[in-house]
Amino acid sequence: MPNKRTFQIKPIKELIEQEMNEPYERLDPFPFEYKEDATDYLKRSPKVGYGLFDPPYSPRQLKECYKGLGEYDTKASTWSQWKDLLADIVTHKCISFGWNSGGLGIKRGFRITRILMVAHGGMHNDTICTVEVKDG
Repeated sequence: MPNKRTFQIKPIKELIEQEMNEPYERLDPFPFEYKEDATDYLKRSPKVGYGLFDPPYSPRQLKECYKGLGEYDTKASTWSQWKDLLADIVTHKCISFGWNSGGLGIKRGFRITRILMVAHGGMHNDTICTVEVKDG
């Protein structure tokens, strides 16, 4: 689950440093702690070169992250809307984090260039990091 330490996990930190080393602005629409609706944040965000897409990975996590901030739609369409909005904002490269390598996807104009799987040990789910570049 995304948290304030996601980008400090050694292999993830190294991936971000390697893949986002050019002088582009970076956008993370899911900063820890969650203080506002990511959809609203994305709708008013300017275009940036890089995007970090580290949303809650499941409906249960979504409810936990936004607890106390009102009801949040936990349908799959929520994640699709976030991806659509981010794809319109990011001009160069995006790294997505989750339990699959779906990323933003070809239909949104992105092509996978690298996948990193980070095992957290025990019965914890792995984190799959998908690096994509924007075509065209």
